[in-house]
Amino acid sequence: MVTRSRATVLAACCLGVSSAAFAAAPPVKIGILTDMSGTYASMGGPGSVAAAQLAIDDCLANECKGMDISLVSADNQNKADIGAARAREWFDRDGVTAIADLTNSSVALAVQDIAREKNRVALFSGPATNVLTNDKCSPVGFHWMFDVYSQSVGGVKASIDEGAQT
Repeated sequence: MVTRSRATVLAACCLGVSSAAFAAAPPVKIGILTDMSGTYASMGGPGSVAAAQLAIDDCLANECKGMDISLVSADNQNKADIGAARAREWFDRDGVTAIADLTNSSVALAVQDIAREKNRVALFSGPATNVLTNDKCSPVGFHWMFDVYSQSVGGVKASIDEGAQT
C-alpha cells in the first residue's frame, strides 16, 4: 500500500527527475512545511516529517536507489506570511525542489503562488480549500485528499437521489 508520505516522496522524485538514469538525476530536496504545534499538528506536524523521512529512506533503498534525496522541515505556525517567507527562502537559497504537507489553506495558497512563480512543485495533502484546484489552479500544484466540494457533494447528491427537495 502506498502511504500519503510515500506518495509525496515518489511524486516529488518523479517530478524532479529529468532523466531515466538516477545517477544523472539532479538532487531532490523536499521541504515539509507544516504546523508543528497548533491546530493541524496532529494531521501533519512532526508525524509528517518523520513519515517523509521514512518514505525517503524506503525509496532510496528501493525505487530511488542512487538518487540524492534530502529533507528539510519547518513550522509555518499556520500563518501565510511565515509559510510564504520560508517557501521563498527554501526555493531561492536552499535549492528545495518540492514543498509538501501544507495543512493550512492560507499557507497553501501563498505557497502555491510562489511555487508557480519559481516553477517548483507544491504538494497539498491537508488544506480543504477548493481554490487550489479552481481559481488558483497551477501546473506545479498537486492537491489530493479532500476539499470542501468533495466533502459536501456526496451527502447532498445522495439526499437528492432519495427524493429530497430542499
